[in-house]
Amino acid sequence: MNKDSKIYIAGHRGMVGSAIKRFLEKQGYTNIVCRSSSELDLTNQQAVANFFEAEKPHYVVLAAAKVGGIVANNTYRAQFIYENMMIQNNVIHQSYVHKVKKLLFLGSSCIYPKMAPQPMTENVLLTGDLEYTNEPYAIAKISGIKMCESYNLQYGTNYISVMPTNLYGPNDNYDLEKSHVLPALIRKMHLGKCLMNNDWEALRSDLNKLPIEGVNGIASDDSILYKLEKYGIRRLPLGNQQAKVSVTLWGTGSPYREFLYADDLAEACVYCLQNINFSDLVSEISDTKEIKNTHINIGTGKDLTIKELAEKVKNIVQFDGDIIWDSTKPDGTPRKLMNVSKINNLGWKEKIELQQGIELVYNNYCR
Repeated sequence: MNKDSKIYIAGHRGMVGSAIKRFLEKQGYTNIVCRSSSELDLTNQQAVANFFEAEKPHYVVLAAAKVGGIVANNTYRAQFIYENMMIQNNVIHQSYVHKVKKLLFLGSSCIYPKMAPQPMTENVLLTGDLEYTNEPYAIAKISGIKMCESYNLQYGTNYISVMPTNLYGPNDNYDLEKSHVLPALIRKMHLGKCLMNNDWEALRSDLNKLPIEGVNGIASDDSILYKLEKYGIRRLPLGNQQAKVSVTLWGTGSPYREFLYADDLAEACVYCLQNINFSDLVSEISDTKEIKNTHINIGTGKDLTIKELAEKVKNIVQFDGDIIWDSTKPDGTPRKLMNVSKINNLGWKEKIELQQGIELVYNNYCR
Protein backbone atom coordinates (compact mmCIF):
# COMPACT_ATOMS: atom_id res chain seq x y z
CA MET A 1 0.00 0.00 0.00
CA ASN A 2 1.65 3.19 -1.21
CA LYS A 3 1.30 6.56 0.51
CA ASP A 4 -0.66 7.90 -2.48
CA SER A 5 -2.92 4.83 -2.87
CA LYS A 6 -6.57 5.83 -2.97
CA ILE A 7 -8.19 4.52 0.22
CA TYR A 8 -11.95 4.72 0.71
CA ILE A 9 -13.10 4.69 4.36
CA ALA A 10 -16.80 3.90 4.67
CA GLY A 11 -17.98 5.25 8.00
CA HIS A 12 -15.24 7.84 8.50
CA ARG A 13 -17.29 9.88 11.00
CA GLY A 14 -17.85 7.01 13.41
CA MET A 15 -15.55 6.10 16.26
CA VAL A 16 -13.76 3.34 14.32
CA GLY A 17 -13.63 5.00 10.92
CA SER A 18 -12.39 8.30 12.30
CA ALA A 19 -9.67 6.53 14.30
CA ILE A 20 -8.49 4.69 11.17
CA LYS A 21 -8.54 7.93 9.18
CA ARG A 22 -6.46 9.72 11.84
CA PHE A 23 -3.94 6.88 11.96
CA LEU A 24 -3.57 6.72 8.16
CA GLU A 25 -3.04 10.48 7.98
CA LYS A 26 -0.46 10.27 10.77
CA GLN A 27 1.34 7.58 8.73
CA GLY A 28 1.51 9.91 5.72
CA TYR A 29 -1.29 8.55 3.51
CA THR A 30 -2.55 11.45 1.41
CA ASN A 31 -5.30 10.08 -0.84
CA ILE A 32 -8.14 9.20 1.53
CA VAL A 33 -11.67 9.31 0.12
CA CYS A 34 -14.66 9.82 2.43
CA ARG A 35 -18.38 10.45 2.03
CA SER A 36 -20.87 11.26 4.76
CA SER A 37 -24.15 9.33 4.91
CA SER A 38 -25.95 12.40 3.53
CA GLU A 39 -23.58 12.41 0.54
CA LEU A 40 -23.68 8.65 -0.09
CA ASP A 41 -26.39 6.28 1.12
CA LEU A 42 -24.58 2.96 1.39
CA THR A 43 -27.87 1.05 1.51
CA ASN A 44 -28.62 2.33 -2.01
CA GLN A 45 -27.19 -0.13 -4.52
CA GLN A 46 -27.10 2.25 -7.48
CA ALA A 47 -25.59 5.10 -5.49
CA VAL A 48 -22.76 2.84 -4.29
CA ALA A 49 -22.17 1.53 -7.82
CA ASN A 50 -21.97 5.11 -9.13
CA PHE A 51 -19.54 6.09 -6.38
CA PHE A 52 -17.15 3.20 -7.10
CA GLU A 53 -17.35 3.89 -10.84
CA ALA A 54 -16.39 7.52 -10.28
CA GLU A 55 -13.72 7.09 -7.58
CA LYS A 56 -12.20 3.64 -8.30
CA PRO A 57 -10.49 3.24 -4.90
CA HIS A 58 -7.49 0.92 -4.57
CA TYR A 59 -8.27 -0.04 -0.96
CA VAL A 60 -11.52 -0.07 1.02
CA VAL A 61 -12.11 0.03 4.78
CA LEU A 62 -15.69 -0.98 5.57
CA ALA A 63 -16.29 0.55 8.99
CA ALA A 64 -19.79 1.85 8.25
CA ALA A 65 -22.53 0.12 10.21
CA LYS A 66 -25.66 0.69 12.24
CA VAL A 67 -24.49 0.05 15.79
CA GLY A 68 -25.84 0.38 19.31
CA GLY A 69 -26.04 -1.12 22.76
CA ILE A 70 -28.31 -3.81 24.15
CA VAL A 71 -31.43 -1.59 24.15
CA ALA A 72 -31.00 -0.37 20.58
CA ASN A 73 -30.11 -3.84 19.27
CA ASN A 74 -33.20 -5.40 20.82
CA THR A 75 -35.55 -2.53 19.90
CA TYR A 76 -34.56 -1.87 16.29
CA ARG A 77 -34.02 -5.49 15.23
CA ALA A 78 -35.27 -5.09 11.65
CA GLN A 79 -33.22 -1.95 11.02
CA PHE A 80 -30.05 -3.55 12.39
CA ILE A 81 -30.21 -6.59 10.11
CA TYR A 82 -31.50 -4.79 7.01
CA GLU A 83 -29.24 -1.73 7.02
CA ASN A 84 -26.06 -3.63 7.89
CA MET A 85 -26.62 -6.32 5.27
CA MET A 86 -27.41 -3.76 2.59
CA ILE A 87 -24.29 -1.73 3.39
CA GLN A 88 -22.08 -4.82 3.33
CA ASN A 89 -23.58 -6.30 0.17
CA ASN A 90 -23.23 -3.06 -1.77
CA VAL A 91 -19.70 -2.12 -0.70
CA ILE A 92 -18.20 -5.63 -0.89
CA HIS A 93 -19.74 -6.40 -4.27
CA GLN A 94 -18.73 -3.08 -5.84
CA SER A 95 -15.21 -3.60 -4.50
CA TYR A 96 -15.14 -6.83 -6.49
CA VAL A 97 -16.68 -5.25 -9.61
CA HIS A 98 -14.11 -2.43 -9.58
CA LYS A 99 -11.12 -4.65 -8.74
CA VAL A 100 -10.23 -3.17 -5.34
CA LYS A 101 -6.80 -4.51 -4.29
CA LYS A 102 -7.77 -5.17 -0.68
CA LEU A 103 -10.84 -4.66 1.48
CA LEU A 104 -10.95 -4.64 5.26
CA PHE A 105 -14.31 -5.57 6.77
CA LEU A 106 -15.00 -4.77 10.42
CA GLY A 107 -17.33 -6.99 12.39
CA SER A 108 -17.89 -7.50 16.11
CA SER A 109 -17.28 -10.03 18.87
CA CYS A 110 -21.06 -10.52 19.12
CA ILE A 111 -20.80 -12.93 16.16
CA TYR A 112 -19.85 -15.71 18.58
CA PRO A 113 -22.28 -18.03 20.41
CA LYS A 114 -23.68 -16.80 23.70
CA MET A 115 -22.16 -19.70 25.61
CA ALA A 116 -18.93 -20.01 23.60
CA PRO A 117 -15.89 -21.47 25.42
CA GLN A 118 -13.69 -18.69 26.79
CA PRO A 119 -11.54 -17.12 25.52
CA MET A 120 -13.25 -17.31 22.12
CA THR A 121 -11.15 -18.46 19.18
CA GLU A 122 -12.12 -17.76 15.60
CA ASN A 123 -13.11 -21.44 15.21
CA VAL A 124 -16.14 -21.20 17.54
CA LEU A 125 -18.08 -19.20 14.95
CA LEU A 126 -21.45 -20.85 14.15
CA THR A 127 -21.08 -23.53 16.81
CA GLY A 128 -24.00 -22.43 19.03
CA ASP A 129 -26.91 -20.06 19.62
CA LEU A 130 -26.33 -16.31 19.51
CA GLU A 131 -27.29 -13.87 22.26
CA TYR A 132 -30.96 -13.08 21.52
CA THR A 133 -30.83 -9.33 22.11
CA ASN A 134 -28.26 -8.70 19.35
CA GLU A 135 -28.98 -11.67 17.09
CA PRO A 136 -30.00 -9.60 14.00
CA TYR A 137 -26.82 -7.50 14.15
CA ALA A 138 -24.67 -10.59 14.72
CA ILE A 139 -26.23 -12.41 11.79
CA ALA A 140 -25.58 -9.41 9.55
CA LYS A 141 -21.92 -9.35 10.58
CA ILE A 142 -21.56 -13.11 10.10
CA SER A 143 -22.95 -12.70 6.59
CA GLY A 144 -20.28 -10.05 5.93
CA ILE A 145 -17.52 -12.43 7.05
CA LYS A 146 -18.87 -15.20 4.84
CA MET A 147 -19.31 -12.83 1.92
CA CYS A 148 -15.67 -11.73 2.11
CA GLU A 149 -14.52 -15.34 2.50
CA SER A 150 -16.69 -16.55 -0.38
CA TYR A 151 -15.57 -13.80 -2.76
CA ASN A 152 -11.97 -14.63 -1.91
CA LEU A 153 -12.52 -18.31 -2.67
CA GLN A 154 -14.56 -17.87 -5.85
CA TYR A 155 -13.09 -14.70 -7.34
CA GLY A 156 -9.57 -14.59 -5.90
CA THR A 157 -10.14 -11.29 -4.08
CA ASN A 158 -8.09 -10.25 -1.06
CA TYR A 159 -10.67 -9.30 1.58
CA ILE A 160 -9.77 -9.43 5.28
CA SER A 161 -12.37 -9.57 8.07
CA VAL A 162 -11.43 -8.38 11.53
CA MET A 163 -13.60 -8.84 14.62
CA PRO A 164 -12.90 -6.21 17.29
CA THR A 165 -13.89 -6.68 20.89
CA ASN A 166 -15.89 -3.95 22.68
CA LEU A 167 -14.48 -0.59 21.60
CA TYR A 168 -14.30 2.86 23.15
CA GLY A 169 -12.56 6.11 22.25
CA PRO A 170 -12.98 9.57 20.69
CA ASN A 171 -16.19 10.10 18.69
CA ASP A 172 -18.03 7.43 20.65
CA ASN A 173 -21.84 7.50 20.88
CA TYR A 174 -23.05 8.96 24.19
CA ASP A 175 -26.78 8.81 23.39
CA LEU A 176 -28.16 7.13 26.53
CA GLU A 177 -30.78 5.24 24.53
CA LYS A 178 -28.40 3.83 21.94
CA SER A 179 -24.88 3.85 23.40
CA HIS A 180 -22.73 0.91 24.44
CA VAL A 181 -21.93 0.21 28.08
CA LEU A 182 -18.73 2.22 28.57
CA PRO A 183 -19.84 5.56 27.05
CA ALA A 184 -23.18 5.15 28.85
CA LEU A 185 -21.36 4.70 32.17
CA ILE A 186 -19.17 7.74 31.53
CA ARG A 187 -22.06 10.02 30.65
CA LYS A 188 -24.39 8.81 33.41
CA MET A 189 -21.75 9.32 36.06
CA HIS A 190 -20.69 12.67 34.63
CA LEU A 191 -24.30 13.90 34.73
CA GLY A 192 -24.66 12.41 38.22
CA LYS A 193 -21.57 14.33 39.35
CA CYS A 194 -23.00 17.56 37.94
CA LEU A 195 -26.22 16.97 39.90
CA MET A 196 -24.30 16.20 43.10
CA ASN A 197 -22.38 19.44 42.81
CA ASN A 198 -25.44 21.45 41.76
CA ASP A 199 -23.43 22.39 38.67
CA TRP A 200 -26.37 23.22 36.43
CA GLU A 201 -24.17 25.15 34.01
CA ALA A 202 -22.16 22.01 33.18
CA LEU A 203 -25.33 19.91 33.12
CA ARG A 204 -27.10 22.22 30.70
CA SER A 205 -23.99 22.49 28.53
CA ASP A 206 -23.92 18.69 28.24
CA LEU A 207 -27.60 18.53 27.28
CA ASN A 208 -27.20 21.31 24.71
CA LYS A 209 -24.52 19.27 22.95
CA LEU A 210 -26.47 16.02 23.15
CA PRO A 211 -30.14 16.33 24.19
CA ILE A 212 -31.84 13.35 25.82
CA GLU A 213 -35.04 12.57 23.93
CA GLY A 214 -35.31 16.20 22.85
CA VAL A 215 -34.67 17.64 26.32
CA ASN A 216 -31.79 20.12 26.07
CA GLY A 217 -30.16 22.68 28.32
CA ILE A 218 -32.91 25.28 27.96
CA ALA A 219 -35.53 22.97 29.47
CA SER A 220 -36.83 23.54 32.99
CA ASP A 221 -35.10 21.98 35.99
CA ASP A 222 -38.05 19.64 36.51
CA SER A 223 -38.04 18.49 32.86
CA ILE A 224 -34.34 17.77 33.04
CA LEU A 225 -34.61 15.90 36.34
CA TYR A 226 -37.55 13.85 35.02
CA LYS A 227 -35.63 12.82 31.89
CA LEU A 228 -32.46 11.99 33.84
CA GLU A 229 -34.48 9.85 36.24
CA LYS A 230 -35.89 7.89 33.30
CA TYR A 231 -32.31 6.88 32.50
CA GLY A 232 -31.46 5.99 36.08
CA ILE A 233 -29.86 9.26 37.25
CA ARG A 234 -31.76 10.22 40.38
CA ARG A 235 -31.32 13.14 42.77
CA LEU A 236 -32.43 13.21 46.41
CA PRO A 237 -31.92 16.78 47.69
CA LEU A 238 -30.02 17.06 50.96
CA GLY A 239 -29.27 20.79 51.02
CA ASN A 240 -28.52 23.82 48.93
CA GLN A 241 -24.93 22.98 47.97
CA GLN A 242 -24.96 19.24 47.39
CA ALA A 243 -27.46 16.48 46.63
CA LYS A 244 -27.43 12.74 47.12
CA VAL A 245 -27.40 11.11 43.66
CA SER A 246 -27.73 7.51 42.55
CA VAL A 247 -27.10 5.98 39.15
CA THR A 248 -29.06 2.83 38.26
CA LEU A 249 -27.41 0.41 35.84
CA TRP A 250 -28.92 -2.54 33.99
CA GLY A 251 -28.42 -6.13 35.13
CA THR A 252 -26.35 -7.55 37.96
CA GLY A 253 -22.94 -6.26 36.90
CA SER A 254 -21.64 -9.85 36.82
CA PRO A 255 -20.95 -10.30 33.06
CA TYR A 256 -17.34 -10.00 31.94
CA ARG A 257 -16.37 -7.70 29.09
CA GLU A 258 -13.15 -6.89 27.26
CA PHE A 259 -12.41 -3.37 25.98
CA LEU A 260 -10.06 -2.04 23.30
CA TYR A 261 -9.19 1.62 22.70
CA ALA A 262 -10.21 2.74 19.21
CA ASP A 263 -6.75 4.06 18.31
CA ASP A 264 -5.29 0.64 19.07
CA LEU A 265 -7.86 -0.92 16.75
CA ALA A 266 -6.96 1.62 14.05
CA GLU A 267 -3.31 0.61 14.28
CA ALA A 268 -4.31 -3.07 14.03
CA CYS A 269 -6.48 -2.41 10.97
CA VAL A 270 -3.75 -0.53 9.12
CA TYR A 271 -1.29 -3.28 10.09
CA CYS A 272 -3.62 -5.83 8.46
CA LEU A 273 -3.95 -3.71 5.32
CA GLN A 274 -0.19 -3.38 5.05
CA ASN A 275 0.97 -6.85 6.08
CA ILE A 276 -1.72 -9.54 6.00
CA ASN A 277 -3.28 -11.22 2.96
CA PHE A 278 -6.03 -13.82 2.65
CA SER A 279 -3.42 -16.37 1.57
CA ASP A 280 -1.65 -15.90 4.93
CA LEU A 281 -4.86 -16.80 6.75
CA VAL A 282 -5.60 -19.82 4.56
CA SER A 283 -2.11 -21.19 5.22
CA GLU A 284 -2.98 -21.43 8.93
CA ILE A 285 -5.87 -23.83 8.26
CA SER A 286 -4.84 -27.49 8.39
CA ASP A 287 -7.95 -28.87 6.66
CA THR A 288 -7.75 -27.14 3.28
CA LYS A 289 -10.93 -28.94 2.10
CA GLU A 290 -12.92 -26.54 4.28
CA ILE A 291 -11.55 -23.02 4.25
CA LYS A 292 -13.49 -21.12 6.89
CA ASN A 293 -13.02 -18.96 9.98
CA THR A 294 -10.34 -16.90 8.25
CA HIS A 295 -11.43 -13.77 10.14
CA ILE A 296 -9.17 -12.28 12.82
CA ASN A 297 -10.06 -11.43 16.42
CA ILE A 298 -8.70 -8.07 17.60
CA GLY A 299 -8.67 -7.34 21.32
CA THR A 300 -6.57 -7.36 24.45
CA GLY A 301 -7.22 -10.88 25.74
CA LYS A 302 -8.09 -9.32 29.16
CA ASP A 303 -11.51 -8.66 30.68
CA LEU A 304 -13.28 -7.49 33.84
CA THR A 305 -16.83 -7.53 35.20
CA ILE A 306 -19.25 -4.73 34.38
CA LYS A 307 -19.36 -4.02 38.12
CA GLU A 308 -15.56 -3.60 38.19
CA LEU A 309 -15.78 -1.40 35.10
CA ALA A 310 -18.45 0.77 36.74
CA GLU A 311 -16.26 1.29 39.81
CA LYS A 312 -13.30 2.18 37.58
CA VAL A 313 -15.36 4.77 35.68
CA LYS A 314 -16.80 6.10 38.95
CA ASN A 315 -13.31 6.77 40.28
CA ILE A 316 -12.06 8.39 37.07
CA VAL A 317 -15.13 10.63 36.71
CA GLN A 318 -15.01 11.34 40.47
CA PHE A 319 -18.69 10.56 40.95
CA ASP A 320 -19.36 10.15 44.68
CA GLY A 321 -22.93 8.88 44.48
CA ASP A 322 -24.38 5.38 44.70
CA ILE A 323 -24.52 2.71 42.01
CA ILE A 324 -27.72 0.64 42.00
CA TRP A 325 -28.01 -2.54 39.95
CA ASP A 326 -31.41 -3.35 38.41
CA SER A 327 -31.37 -7.16 38.24
CA THR A 328 -34.77 -7.20 36.48
CA LYS A 329 -32.99 -6.00 33.33
CA PRO A 330 -31.01 -8.38 31.08
CA ASP A 331 -27.28 -8.95 31.53
CA GLY A 332 -26.60 -10.10 27.98
CA THR A 333 -23.87 -12.64 27.23
CA PRO A 334 -22.12 -13.80 30.44
CA ARG A 335 -18.64 -13.43 28.98
CA LYS A 336 -17.11 -12.37 25.65
CA LEU A 337 -13.35 -12.65 25.98
CA MET A 338 -11.42 -12.84 22.72
CA ASN A 339 -8.58 -15.23 22.05
CA VAL A 340 -6.14 -12.91 20.26
CA SER A 341 -3.34 -15.37 19.63
CA LYS A 342 -3.86 -15.22 15.84
CA ILE A 343 -3.34 -11.45 15.54
CA ASN A 344 -0.52 -11.57 18.11
CA ASN A 345 1.22 -14.31 16.09
CA LEU A 346 0.75 -12.22 12.95
CA GLY A 347 2.70 -9.40 14.61
CA TRP A 348 0.31 -6.99 16.35
CA LYS A 349 -0.47 -6.32 20.04
CA GLU A 350 -2.40 -3.55 21.80
CA LYS A 351 -0.64 -0.67 23.59
CA ILE A 352 -3.20 1.33 25.62
CA GLU A 353 -4.33 -0.11 28.96
CA LEU A 354 -7.95 0.33 30.07
CA GLN A 355 -7.26 2.78 32.92
CA GLN A 356 -5.28 5.09 30.63
CA GLY A 357 -7.84 4.73 27.85
CA ILE A 358 -10.83 5.69 30.02
CA GLU A 359 -8.91 8.69 31.36
CA LEU A 360 -8.19 9.82 27.78
CA VAL A 361 -11.82 9.33 26.78
CA TYR A 362 -13.25 11.18 29.77
CA ASN A 363 -10.89 14.12 29.31
CA ASN A 364 -11.92 14.22 25.65
CA TYR A 365 -15.60 14.06 26.64
CA CYS A 366 -15.23 16.96 29.07
CA ARG A 367 -13.56 19.07 26.39
